[in-house]
Amino acid sequence: MCEAIFWLSVSFVFYTYAGYPVLLALLRRLFPREIVKKPLLPSVSVVLAMRNEARTIKRRLENLAVQDYPAGKMEIIAVSDGSDDNTEALVKEMQDSRIQLLTLPTPHGKAVALAHGVAVAKGEIIVFADARQTFETSAIRELMENFGDPTVGCVSGQLVFVEKEESAVRVPMGAYWSYEKSVRRHESLTGSTIGVSGSIYAMRRELYRPLPAGTLLDDVFSPMLVIRQGYRVVFEEKAVAFDVVSRNIEQEWRRKVRTLTGNWQLLGLAPWLAFPKFNPVWGRFMSHKIFRILVPFFLAAAFVSSGLLPGLFYTAAFIVQGAFYAIAASAAVIPRLRTLPGIGIIYFFVVLNAAAVIGFWKWISGQAATTWQRSADLTLRPQ
Repeated sequence: MCEAIFWLSVSFVFYTYAGYPVLLALLRRLFPREIVKKPLLPSVSVVLAMRNEARTIKRRLENLAVQDYPAGKMEIIAVSDGSDDNTEALVKEMQDSRIQLLTLPTPHGKAVALAHGVAVAKGEIIVFADARQTFETSAIRELMENFGDPTVGCVSGQLVFVEKEESAVRVPMGAYWSYEKSVRRHESLTGSTIGVSGSIYAMRRELYRPLPAGTLLDDVFSPMLVIRQGYRVVFEEKAVAFDVVSRNIEQEWRRKVRTLTGNWQLLGLAPWLAFPKFNPVWGRFMSHKIFRILVPFFLAAAFVSSGLLPGLFYTAAFIVQGAFYAIAASAAVIPRLRTLPGIGIIYFFVVLNAAAVIGFWKWISGQAATTWQRSADLTLRPQ
């Protein structure tokens, strides 16, 4: 039994991080699904949900206002979700008739704020944006070209991380994000990608569905609802939004816990996602979103089972795993070790999987409620 548990666990981890990307690469070669782009200029509504964003909102709105897109075909709807600083006053100061301020007296969370914004939007296409990031000037135009393909219902842009200051997690975070973008690219070119970049994505207005209050991952839930309606979700690398790399592992930890808690939450909000009968991309969804949050439990099973099995191979496997976790623990205690080649990657991997466990605990214990944090905290609001 221990031997079966060990090999099942190892196979599961291998498939999740390596097997699935290889499978997508093979599908890309054997059964490609190209995106038929056309130079379209539909009417666009940019919906931006915010709370207490006085530090960033003026810069953000100015960035949206200079998009390379016909002014008469774009409106910007800034939804203030119970802001109690001077965010709303700053929006009102903007001398641009395209900008509309929508205020909610008390905070309800990002999902509710977005729904209110879409309800008053007039554009054929809704572009979703956050207050912290900025867009490349051609971003919206690049997103729109994908809607020339009638099978496309939602388009994700590319989030590019830049260093505003020295970051302790630049290398491992960069490696992880490169891996993630590769997966999304291959998913897109073989059908649909699972999830989008929440700071830059667009959707046909008629396909939008309001999400339950408290939803953490609108950037996964909304695209899955588009797929369920029979449309593709694709990835456009030329539509770029810029963000800042986390300064340290503590900031990245908060990001990951929030995201991975949201993955668990999705199963509670939309149980149909876990069943192939109701989810048209069940295999992709499970491989990309659910298997990753299950990996830490299989890692633990592989470690314990190898320690219980006799034989040189299993003893060596147990020692190697123990050394791996010991390196991560040492890096946690001695931060400067994280700068050494390889150790930063090991530490980041263990932190990522620890965040999945904490995310499970937050979800199962009912702590996945929506709150907001300042963009200066470099967390992806809501947390």
